[in-house]
Order: sequence, then structure tokens, then C-alpha cells
Amino acid sequence: MEFLYEYGLFLAKALTFVVAVGAIIALIAGAAHKPKPKRGEIELDDLSEQLDTFKHQFLYDTLNKDNLKKYNKEQKKRAKKNDDKQKPNLYVLDFNGSMDAREVDSLREEITAILTIAKPKEDKVLLRLESGGGVVHGYGLAASQLQRIKDADLNLTICVDKVAASGGYMMACVADKLVSAPFAIIGSIGVIAQIPNFNKILKKNDIDFEQITAGEFKRTLTMFGENTDKAREKFSEEIEETHELFKDFITVQRPALDLASVATGEHWFGTTALDKGLVDELSTSDDILLAHNKENQIYKVKFTIKKPLSEKFAIGLSSSLERAFISVYSKIRTAFITK
Repeated sequence: MEFLYEYGLFLAKALTFVVAVGAIIALIAGAAHKPKPKRGEIELDDLSEQLDTFKHQFLYDTLNKDNLKKYNKEQKKRAKKNDDKQKPNLYVLDFNGSMDAREVDSLREEITAILTIAKPKEDKVLLRLESGGGVVHGYGLAASQLQRIKDADLNLTICVDKVAASGGYMMACVADKLVSAPFAIIGSIGVIAQIPNFNKILKKNDIDFEQITAGEFKRTLTMFGENTDKAREKFSEEIEETHELFKDFITVQRPALDLASVATGEHWFGTTALDKGLVDELSTSDDILLAHNKENQIYKVKFTIKKPLSEKFAIGLSSSLERAFISVYSKIRTAFITK
């Protein structure tokens, strides 16, 4: 037992030393280079090639010699026949939205890149969307970015495998075709705002809070002041106004939808959402991609920001230390359990 304790203490000291050295190196590297504005770049991944590779590998492993020979012959004929044939492109985007919708910064760059090369009425865009919603202005901008695709005469399909609720559904309903997995969460056409109030705690501790504003409704509800009925009423009006704008937007995008029955703030699983007209089809993004791969050349489009060397080093060091700590902890824990 004493040996294990000493062993663990030695490893902890060693890790501390590595962390200290790594931090010093990162600081030196950061100081040696003046900060430069971050520049992003567009990355293209050939998803058609990946899907075809999976298919060929599987067939090579499962077909007998005769069938494999026959398959290779058919592939050569097909390749020769389609040699001069240019398939329309399908551009795939991923949007995994956070509460503040900060991912819209990358989305706008990706869409701009696509619009510079895509052929109207020929090429298509598929967005794999996952978001439980968030700030109105952020998701409103994200929906407007998607509208740019349609305005450019490009067909837009949006696939929801897990969740597109509230602001996420605001984005999703822009699609020409909205596809949902059977158990994906869809809807939540509503608006929510909540704020804590510490005024009673401040009063109890004889702490004054002062706030000076110009304009009757410059501030309605506050975290530290005493909220009034008039302020609550004004805040409720603003929430209702936002809800009306949300509903108006849904009506424009999906005019056949019975809005009164779904704009209650509730959400539904994909199967029910299809019955209510919130989505157009039940499927997964994987099946949609497989279906499109027959007629389209598929590219995944991603905007990335180049990280400076010092930042890459810091991230790599952090990941290595985390793995080392977990490994040491697991070994020590196992040793104690077996003893």
C-alpha cells in the first residue's frame, strides 16, 4: 500500500512538472509571435468518394471470385459510359447550434462559398441540423442565411436526426424539403425568457441598488432592482410580439401548416410532427445521402479557422495531459481495488 502511495505521488509530481514546462513553452511561443487576425478557409470533403470506397471494400470482402470479376467489369463499363457525364453537385453543411447561435459565423462563410460556384436549378444543398434553439436574433440570422440558398435557385433539403426545436425549427422550416428521423424532436414554436431577481436578498442585507435610465422602457425587468407590474406587463408584450413574428415567419415558410394547433410551445417526435405537417418526410440524413449519391456528386463544405502554432500546442498538451491523468488514475484505482 505504501509503495502505491509513493508511486502515485511520484506520478503527480511528474505531471505537475510537465504542465509547468508546457505552460512556459506555450507562453514563450505566444510572445514570440505577434497576434495576427484569424483567417479561415473552406474545406471540401468528397463524400461520394467515401461512400463508394465503403461499398467497394465491402463487396471485395464478400463477393466470390466470379462475382467480383463480373462486378469489376460492370464498374469499368459504367465508368466509361459516364466518363463525360458531369453529375450535379450536392453540397452538405452541418449546423450544430448552441444557445447563442455563434455557429452562424461559419455557416454564412460556407453558404457564401457555395453560392460563388453552384449552378442554379441544378446543384443542391443539404443541411444536417441539430439545435434546441436559443437567442432570437442569432437564429433569425441563421434562417436568413439559409434563405440565401433558396433565393439563388438552389434546392435546399434539411435533415434533422436528433432535434430542431424553437430557433432550430425556425431554421428548419426554410427548407424546400424538411426530413426528420422518427424520434427526432421537432417544433416548440414558442418564446421563453426568464431572469432571477435578487432584490429581496439585497434588502435583507441592507444593500442599495441604483439604476439610472433615460427612456421609460429602457429597462423593464431587472435582476437587482424591484420589478413593477408595469415593467412585467411591458416585458410580456415584448415576448408576445416576438412570438407573433415567429409565427408569421413559419406561416410564410410553411403556408399549409395549421399554425394554431402547433404554435403552442409544445414539441413532438418526428412521427407525430409528420402527421401535423411540421415535416415532409421521415428518414435519416444517412439514407438521404445514399439516395442522392446515385445522381449527385456530394461534397461536404466546412469553414475552419487556422489556429496559431502556440494554440495548437496548448490544445495538444491539454489533451495529452488529460489522457495521462485518466490513465494514471485508472491504474491506481485498479491497483487499490485488486489489493
